[in-house]
Amino acid sequence: MPLSRYLIALLFLVLCGSRALAIDSVRVPQDAAAIDLTHAVEKYSSEGDRLQVSTAPGSDGIIRRIEVGAKEAGTRPSWIVFALTNDTDEQLERLIVAPHFRLQGSGVIWPDLGATRISAITASQGFPPEHEDSGDADVFRLTLDPGTTITYVAELRTPNLPQLYLWEPESYKDKVTSLTLYKGIVIGIAGLLALFLTIVFVVKGAVIFPAAAALAWSVLAYVCIDFGFWAKIFGVDPNADRIWRAGAETVLSATLVVFLFAYLNLNRWHVRAWHVAALWLLILADLVGLAIFDAPVAAGVARISLATVSAVGFVLVLYLATHGFDRAIMLIPTWFLLLLWVCAAGFTVSGWLTNDLVSPALVGGLVLIVMLIGFTVMQNAFASGGLAHGAISDTERKALALTGANEIVFDWDVPADYIYVSPEVEEQLGLDRGGLEGAASSWLALLHPFEHDRYRACLDSLLEQRRGRINQEFRLRASDGHYFCYRLRARPVIGQDGEVIRVVGTLTDVTDERNARERLLHDAVHDNLTGLPNRELFFDRLEAALVFAGLEAGVRPTVLAVDIDRFRQINEQVGVATGDSILLTIAHRLTRLLQPQDTLARLDGDRFAIILVSETDVDHVIALADSVRRTLATPVRFTDREISLSVSIGVALFDKELHPDRHDMLEDAEISLRHAKKLGGNRIEVFRPAMRAQRSDRLTLEADLRRALERGEIKVFFQPVVRLEDRTIAGFEALLRWDHPRLGQLDPSEFGQVAEQTGLIVDFGLLALERTARELAAWQRALAVDPPIFACVNIGSRQLLRHDLLRDVKSVLMRNDIVKGSLKLALGEGLVMENPEYAAQMLGRIKELGAGLAMSDFGSGYSSLAYLQSFPFDTIKIGRSFTRQTGKGSRAVILRSLISLAHDLGMDVVAEGAETESDAIELYQLGCAYAQGYAFGRPISPMEARRLVGAAPEAA
Repeated sequence: MPLSRYLIALLFLVLCGSRALAIDSVRVPQDAAAIDLTHAVEKYSSEGDRLQVSTAPGSDGIIRRIEVGAKEAGTRPSWIVFALTNDTDEQLERLIVAPHFRLQGSGVIWPDLGATRISAITASQGFPPEHEDSGDADVFRLTLDPGTTITYVAELRTPNLPQLYLWEPESYKDKVTSLTLYKGIVIGIAGLLALFLTIVFVVKGAVIFPAAAALAWSVLAYVCIDFGFWAKIFGVDPNADRIWRAGAETVLSATLVVFLFAYLNLNRWHVRAWHVAALWLLILADLVGLAIFDAPVAAGVARISLATVSAVGFVLVLYLATHGFDRAIMLIPTWFLLLLWVCAAGFTVSGWLTNDLVSPALVGGLVLIVMLIGFTVMQNAFASGGLAHGAISDTERKALALTGANEIVFDWDVPADYIYVSPEVEEQLGLDRGGLEGAASSWLALLHPFEHDRYRACLDSLLEQRRGRINQEFRLRASDGHYFCYRLRARPVIGQDGEVIRVVGTLTDVTDERNARERLLHDAVHDNLTGLPNRELFFDRLEAALVFAGLEAGVRPTVLAVDIDRFRQINEQVGVATGDSILLTIAHRLTRLLQPQDTLARLDGDRFAIILVSETDVDHVIALADSVRRTLATPVRFTDREISLSVSIGVALFDKELHPDRHDMLEDAEISLRHAKKLGGNRIEVFRPAMRAQRSDRLTLEADLRRALERGEIKVFFQPVVRLEDRTIAGFEALLRWDHPRLGQLDPSEFGQVAEQTGLIVDFGLLALERTARELAAWQRALAVDPPIFACVNIGSRQLLRHDLLRDVKSVLMRNDIVKGSLKLALGEGLVMENPEYAAQMLGRIKELGAGLAMSDFGSGYSSLAYLQSFPFDTIKIGRSFTRQTGKGSRAVILRSLISLAHDLGMDVVAEGAETESDAIELYQLGCAYAQGYAFGRPISPMEARRLVGAAPEAA
């Protein structure tokens, strides 16, 4: 018994051990271009020439053991093991790529300079991997059968494996092709640069050229070795490539020392600089020999030397630049880029930057830096010219300064009365040669008429006072009639007799500068969009009009404040760009209605103001205001879209006692404008002093309304909707009421406009929606009828325009257990028709959420019949304007038509405003199924509504 337990335990350990040694498989997607296997392999160091490993679990879940032998018996190579899984339905071919050299992570001390990495790869099953020729990497082609998991054992030539990738063959080919093109371009540029600097050295012979040429040739050699071009030309063995690489890095560091020494001419500054440079170069020369025996050590010292030269050289360049050495100043940008390149290379060899594109980018950057060094050398060497070292007179210096400043010479020979100017100004003005030459008075024909007197005064003042200078701007007319502005700077030249013999100076074209100043002045007092006067210019002109009104009895200015109704909603629906176009159209229409002496200004946003001076009669003023209202009511068409507008206008007539100040008159016009908006908009209101008190009441009401919600003063009441057939409760309409602590209970007609303008209507609407859904769920639980009881909640324009409406409706429906379609959102016809396309999209999504849709005030608009079938409404609510008695016989005909139309479209009809029993009977006879009004009860509280349907009261 103890023996059997021992054997079972031993078997368990063996099984667990074999499973623990099993390698995890890497899935190979069919569309993957490359997979990094560097960290997905397991490394082994065997004590002999054979290796036994466990395979990855196959499709059957079994882990097997395989044994692999080395290519050469008696060796002790390093191994890697990895597994690949092809879970697709197709056979996959992939390439295992192990690059010989990677700059990334190669290291600074004893760096990895590259070598062949993989001797052979053995597969646990399937086709054996095929080795493919490649000069800079070990490449093996693998074949993965569908639905298989294959374990691969690779024998390494060296313990290091910097990178291992699994490539899709075509993707690898594309990568190699693109890199080959890039390498060819970089090698070509480096070769041309080295050849060019060598030729310049032969021609010029300066000492800095051979140093620059040597640096360029060393960079070319480094690039050729790094890109594998060297091995392709000379057939170098991949293992010998390490020696060439170490030698190239050493030579690059040495030539950089030589260039820095020669360019800065360091032996001129201190004799010890020569000793340090010579010792440094001797050490680097010894490293070239050391590279043959120990390439990593030589490369490590060379890399440290390169970083040291860059850092010390930059400090030296800055030091000499601060001491006025011109060559050092010119070298600062290039050497700073070299220092950045060394830092990037340091991050790369240290393993901080591992992207495969880093190494080619660094090589290209090195070539670019050497190119900049070549340009710096060329600029320094060829900067000398005939004027660099020769002595010139003061007159020649001034002439050169004028030429360099591109100034136009102005020279007036006073005794001969002859003006000479440089021909550039005549070409600019389109005049013939000599068109500006002649007597001083000949310029009057080309000067702007407003500047004739100033031109004469400037010249006469110099002649009379025999001193001073001219610094004035004048406008000269070109041949095409346009004016160019020039600044004349001149001073007199006095002769031996004390008289002025010449006036000499320059002309400078300042047209752009003057235009910029004028634009700034214009923009300071005009609106940027419409070009109309802004608020500042409006007040300035209004003040002038009030001053004239005080001096002349016949002048009676009137201020009209014009505001577009619901322009914010229009802007949100059509976009800012279209909204700006609408404002431009409105500005053009208003301008055509006014006389030249009137002023039209844009105060802000969609608000305009008019100073009317051309009309003084009150009736004529009102008629003009009505013309403005009707003109702006004409729809604005954009492409295939027609946008209807309406405006509210406030009028402030001149009253000397009421309007002592310009601000008072505009304020009165805006008060009457707000009064017009409060009454529904699309109307004209003339200011009356009583409106100021209304304005203060409105501000108080607005302040109270902002606190009403948090105080719980906003209540939801429900008006019954009755089924006319049997006079039973079919549903309710939710109505908001405000229990104002001072004014009592207010209905939406008294605070709805303020709530809409302040944005509080959104919060009120959400409150009504949530409370109605909660009450509807209680009603339906208590009253199980078919069809189920429903409830309507009115939705305003701000709510419809919010994308959060969908989220709010969805949240309410999820929290309350109500029958689908029984919670109806009621929208006014005018609201829907403002933007039919947007409304149709929003209503369709609301319908999908499970809410019902009702159109209120149906029949009040001109487009409802044409668009009705485009919207997913299930209920039509006929407004009070159709149900109340008017004394005309056409009422019943219209009602019957509306009800019949709704029934044909499969919609329910609810008639509002059923005030009497006769109204209810007539509506039922006309075919209307539902009605609401005072005939069936006034709005009631939620508690009363629950008692009416027999629902349990809400828990406190």
